[in-house]
Amino acid sequence: QVQLVESGGGLVQAGGSLRLSCAASGSIFSINAMGWYRQAPGKQRDWVATITGRGSTNYADSVKGRFTISRDNAKNTVYLQMNSLKPEDTAVYYCWAPLYGLNYWGKGTLVTVSS
Repeated sequence: QVQLVESGGGLVQAGGSLRLSCAASGSIFSINAMGWYRQAPGKQRDWVATITGRGSTNYADSVKGRFTISRDNAKNTVYLQMNSLKPEDTAVYYCWAPLYGLNYWGKGTLVTVSS
C-alpha cells in the first residue's frame, strides 16, 4: 500500500507561480516513477508530468517549459514547480504512483488561476 498526500495548491493570478508537493508513505521502497495529473471542472483527468527514480522527466506539451517536476528521495516527496500559470491551468492536481500494476492516487489539491 502507498499513501500520497498533496499540498501547495491555492489561488494565484495569471503569470504567477505555485509549488505543489506530494509526500509518499507506506510501501514506497519499490516505487520508481511518480507523477502528476490534473482534472479541470467537467473534463477528464489528464497527465501533466512524470519523473523516474533516476530523475528522467517528461511533460505534457501544454506545460512544457513552464512546469518542472522534481523529487527528493530522502524525503519521499515529489514536487511540481508551476510558473507562468494560465487560467487554463485551473484544476485539481493529483499525485500518482504506479506500483505492481496498480495506480495509487492522492486526494488532490486545487489550483485556481485567476485572469
